[in-house]
Amino acid sequence: MNKILVVDDDSAINELIKVNLELAGYKVIQAFDGTTGFALCKQELPSVVVLDVMMPEVDGFTVAQRIRKNDSTKNIPIIMLTALSQLNDKVNGFNIGVDDYLVKPFEMEELQVRIRALLKRSHQIPESASTRELLTLGDITLLPETYSVKVKDKTAKLTPIEFDIFNLLFQNHGNMVSSAQLLKDIWGYSPDDDIETIRVHIRHLRAKLDKISDGKKYIETIYGGGYKLVL
Repeated sequence: MNKILVVDDDSAINELIKVNLELAGYKVIQAFDGTTGFALCKQELPSVVVLDVMMPEVDGFTVAQRIRKNDSTKNIPIIMLTALSQLNDKVNGFNIGVDDYLVKPFEMEELQVRIRALLKRSHQIPESASTRELLTLGDITLLPETYSVKVKDKTAKLTPIEFDIFNLLFQNHGNMVSSAQLLKDIWGYSPDDDIETIRVHIRHLRAKLDKISDGKKYIETIYGGGYKLVL
């Protein structure tokens, strides 16, 4: 049974999430402040953390940073749950390493969709990994088992999301992949106008590629459309 850690100082919302997720078949662990939330994350190693931002003393951004810096918790998916809807808040969350962002008020059904998408991604091993294949195109080689990309003789370690994004562009090299397709194929949902999610992860991906590509830019932005891998 998948364990979900819910960290929210609003007891009514925390309990409402707990009841609905338990009805959906999850085991739910509750924390009502950031310090306890991080301690329980290390102790319980949940499948997903649902994390509020606006909490006293230790806020959600700080908790997310601590989760990402700890070796035992750094790969646990995080959904940031908050009343903050400003673009800068989303960017801040994604820069820390948050996987998804849900703005209050929200539908419980939407939260469950996001959780299922994160569980699917975190438990998924790319098909090529099962046969130990290396995917090569030009100077680029994908290493699915380690979520890495190799350009000539240099290698960069990617996050699972970054690897999935690059792999989708890789499989469609030379053709544009729309932002809507990226959201649907990588996150499993299509939020209205939420393209900042893609932009932040593409920016991180480009920064990692820049370190191993000797100045060559492999990801082209098609303004108003999406992205394309160019060799």
